Amino acid sequence: MDTFEFSTARQIVFGAGKVKELPAMARMNEMRRCLVVTGRTPERVSGVFELLRASGIEVILFSIPGEPAIEMVRQGVERAVNGGCDGVVAIGGGSALDAGKAIASLMRNDGDVMDYLEVIGRGKQITQPSASWIAVPTTAGTGAEVTRNAVLFASEQRVKVSLRSPWMLPVAAVVDPELTYDLPREQTLASGMDALTQLIEPYVCNRTNPLTDGFCLQGIPLAARSLRRVCMDGHNREARSEMALASLLGGLALSNAGLGVVHGFAGPLGGIFDAPHGAICATLLPYGMQANLDHLRSEDDSSDSKEFIERYRDVACCLTGRSDAEPEDGVRFVRELAAELGVATLGRFGMGPEHADEVVEKAQRASSMKRNPVELSAEELKGVYLRAL
Repeated sequence: MDTFEFSTARQIVFGAGKVKELPAMARMNEMRRCLVVTGRTPERVSGVFELLRASGIEVILFSIPGEPAIEMVRQGVERAVNGGCDGVVAIGGGSALDAGKAIASLMRNDGDVMDYLEVIGRGKQITQPSASWIAVPTTAGTGAEVTRNAVLFASEQRVKVSLRSPWMLPVAAVVDPELTYDLPREQTLASGMDALTQLIEPYVCNRTNPLTDGFCLQGIPLAARSLRRVCMDGHNREARSEMALASLLGGLALSNAGLGVVHGFAGPLGGIFDAPHGAICATLLPYGMQANLDHLRSEDDSSDSKEFIERYRDVACCLTGRSDAEPEDGVRFVRELAAELGVATLGRFGMGPEHADEVVEKAQRASSMKRNPVELSAEELKGVYLRAL
């Protein structure tokens, strides 16, 4: 058996109503004055602010109006340092959590965010633990509450890139499905398809391990059976809980194994076009799966190819609930699910054939692409992109 490692948040608390334990967790981690990072609608979680204030914890609000851009992170660090904050509480979707994660890290590591960014930055290692920070997701999709990277938007280069280090993990993650009940259908769908993608890709990536395999095999059926229900009825308690758990399991898996072709495209596309990350993943997922299977089947019966094909068969069984499912049945399930729920094509966001070369060139350099089970050629990648338009 190959060696592997596993890292995650110091504490994970899951369950309806568990957000009420947030003040006690903050005090336990000696947080008395917190920078509270939220998304564009902080009033949606105003009750959480009041929980903190009622327990004697001072709150300094910092709202992220959209994608967590590099400049916003710089502003957040300045606000936290000048305000004398001793910790960060990030409440929201992936953008708010990643912004909070990056701010907490840069509160304790000297230099500018560009010093540590991969791909476009100087790529220095983060050497000091982050300021104490607690993640409270309000969507079920990104799993950012337990990942060790923060995806940031670089406006000048029109690309999304990551800060990445085990030191960036939170002291606690509070996953309360009740916080997702009022999430609009469009966000529920996009984040839910992202969660499904982040359970499939780590299971078929080139750095799998027994722990992450277990999370994926448990999480894929949860997302497969609950995503339809939660899109039909946002207050379906069981479906919301299952999607919150699926998202958490996906975050645990991707952070410790890797992703693949879908997320290899998602970063560059999200940087070039104004398109939600989850919507991009939802559209690309069946085409990325099929491209990998086509490539694997074209190889000369290598043991690695056979193993990955078997893994895609496992995915298909988990998605369909059938023990006799073939790998392509999984592709069909995802494609039909996306069509039934109204997932948009990439063309809706202004993407066209004329962008293919730029998109593929950037996707080939993305960190997620390095974990794809096979190395897809530029032509194969172009085919994935064009089929998703």
